[in-house]
Amino acid sequence: MPATAERARTRRRPTSSRGRKTKAPRSRSTPLFVLLAMDVSALVVVGLVMVLSASSVQALRDFGSSWVVFQRQAMWVLIGAVALLLAVRTDYRTWRRPAVPFMLIALGLLVVVLVPGLGVSVRGSSRWIGTGQFRIQPSEFAKLAILLFTADLLARRGAKGDVRTALRPVLLVLGLAAFLVMGQPDMGTTLVLGCIVMALLFVGGVELRTLGGVVGVAAGGALLLGLVEGYRRARLFSFLNPWKDAGNTGYQIVQSLVGLASGHWTGLGLGASRSKWGFLPNAYTDFIFAIIGEELGLIGALLVIGLFVGFAILGVRTALKAPDRFGALLAAGITAWVVGQALINIGAVIGVLPVTGVPLPFISFGGSSLVITMGAAGILLNIARQTR
Repeated sequence: MPATAERARTRRRPTSSRGRKTKAPRSRSTPLFVLLAMDVSALVVVGLVMVLSASSVQALRDFGSSWVVFQRQAMWVLIGAVALLLAVRTDYRTWRRPAVPFMLIALGLLVVVLVPGLGVSVRGSSRWIGTGQFRIQPSEFAKLAILLFTADLLARRGAKGDVRTALRPVLLVLGLAAFLVMGQPDMGTTLVLGCIVMALLFVGGVELRTLGGVVGVAAGGALLLGLVEGYRRARLFSFLNPWKDAGNTGYQIVQSLVGLASGHWTGLGLGASRSKWGFLPNAYTDFIFAIIGEELGLIGALLVIGLFVGFAILGVRTALKAPDRFGALLAAGITAWVVGQALINIGAVIGVLPVTGVPLPFISFGGSSLVITMGAAGILLNIARQTR
């Protein structure tokens, strides 16, 4: 009898953080998991190679070695890989319990970064906490926090059939986070936060009429914010016609377009970019896609876009096949996060969207952005591993 009872206990299914019974994670890797892992790995490898190429000239000028920026990126990739592997091995349902504490911590850090002496200011923007190479960007953590908070709230209230009651607290938290992020100021991250929440509200079952009203108000607010500040207004108008002021407000977009056009079909060759020789600002961060187009040509640029399209398709399939509502919401939110940010970045580089300063996920140089995004990808992989 004791042995029988012991076997019964081992066969008992684990419970979620909310106390409900859930299926144990599968040990085998599904085809969806394998394809998604290959896609993310390819994006990270492309990022490492292109950061080395795009940063070599500026690193040599600033630090005396062409490898300094690449070495820092490799360090962040290793930290991000650890975060990804830990997330893959952690059942995604585990993230429900700390959702609210994470959101409170994120809001607290967003306040701290605005405090003089605590936040690190670079070129008029106070977005970091820390010193030297080891600085974190709280707004990147806020993306993950608001994703977990919104997905958990919609999953719980959606299960009771009252999704509408989740709308008010979600929009309240989004508004507070957006207000603090705009104080840095960081318009690009604010847009990404909006993409994440709107995607979750759509998947969560909010009525299209209500959601359309929310999107309309948000779009109007974004336009107003873009017109209020002088530098954002200049960016907006320069995006409409960058060649009108090619030596000033339109300079970055013009140089980006020149670099892309120089690549033609097959590119100038890896490492042969001319734009990175001081002509294109932020060549290895926000505008790294222009270097990809210049060195690898239209074919290389389309291959990178294809990897993001593949991520979108695999992310949507993961959401559709997720074991439960929370998993579906998480998968949809992470997919909207990565793909939406990629669209905003690439749109700015090719001149169809205003410059907002968001990095290209997995590819642009960055610490907090890369680590948090890879951690989020690990959560998505864990869901893909348990798909039906």
